Amino acid sequence: MKERIYLASPHMSDEGYEMEFIKEAFDTNWIAPVGANLDGFEKELCDYTGAENAVALNSGAAALHFALKLAGVKEGDIVFCQSLTYVATANAILYDKAIPVFIDSDYESWNMSPEYLEEAFKKYPNVKAVMVVHIYGMSAKMDEIKALCDKYNVPLIEDAAESLGTTYKGQHTGTLSDYGVYSFNGNKVITTSTGGMLVSNDKEGILRAKRWSIQAKEEARYFEHSEVGYTYRMSNILAGIGRGQLKVLDQRVQKKKHIYNYYKNALKDITDISFMPMNDWQDSNCWLTSIQLKGKVKPLDIMLALEEDNIESRLAWKPMHLQPVFRHCRIRGGTVSEELFAKGLCLPSGTAMSDGEVEMISELILSCRD
Repeated sequence: MKERIYLASPHMSDEGYEMEFIKEAFDTNWIAPVGANLDGFEKELCDYTGAENAVALNSGAAALHFALKLAGVKEGDIVFCQSLTYVATANAILYDKAIPVFIDSDYESWNMSPEYLEEAFKKYPNVKAVMVVHIYGMSAKMDEIKALCDKYNVPLIEDAAESLGTTYKGQHTGTLSDYGVYSFNGNKVITTSTGGMLVSNDKEGILRAKRWSIQAKEEARYFEHSEVGYTYRMSNILAGIGRGQLKVLDQRVQKKKHIYNYYKNALKDITDISFMPMNDWQDSNCWLTSIQLKGKVKPLDIMLALEEDNIESRLAWKPMHLQPVFRHCRIRGGTVSEELFAKGLCLPSGTAMSDGEVEMISELILSCRD
């Protein structure tokens, strides 16, 4: 059997930057969720993105949870959430028993539709927070979405788990709102194997989240706890991996763009295939090259054909309003995200892939038309 080609596998630096930081942590015995790598990773990510404050956590989901808590979301509160996303976005709303109301996408960005968001504000003016997502590394229409949140005086949270390295009008996604969230899961542009980061200009809020992440321990000679805490802090070892990965982040983004452009050129003559939109307001990291199929060949047809050659692909995100766990939740719109799901396929986009592998995958897709 051919060696498997994964959708997006972890890719450590050729220079071994990660091992240098890991070795330092072992040599100094700082292997707990505290140490120089944690401080360094937070500072270096802020330097890269322009965020003012950051806290490194053990997952992007943990960062989403804290963003909602800092926004003041409590049990029974309504949160507007993009429907076309990975389930972690919506699950975070349920952690403290809040109520998601899902917002459809638009075709121009594949992300939250400002029109449907405005409808939702008019319908549910007591909403507590808005969670927008930059899926597959494509930026949402942030000016319009921010303007609506400002108009209704509602905090805005960016789920930038898939978009580290993407900019919107020159500013990094994740830094365009009250709170931004990044993920360093194994399939992301850079990885710490698992992990996430919460960023914000709210210094006191980030300090509070950092305290929550270590069981809300107060500054005292004894163990003092005045609120509920969590075991969410990232380890110093994983932060060392993150510091090494940050050194090659720009290389990884450039390779993602190269893969996207390679596929687009190789498949340019197929009128039944369209690619995820690249708009003039954004510079996308092209995390996963995603296509839409408009003819007789369906996403599952290509997925199965690739699987026969031991190649992994993935159907587009299934909208949250179609998920059984959220079957009782409300939705504004819905048809756009449903169509993007029905016609969407994510192609292998790992940065360790060779041009030859991308070419082979393109040829297999072409053969599905025969």
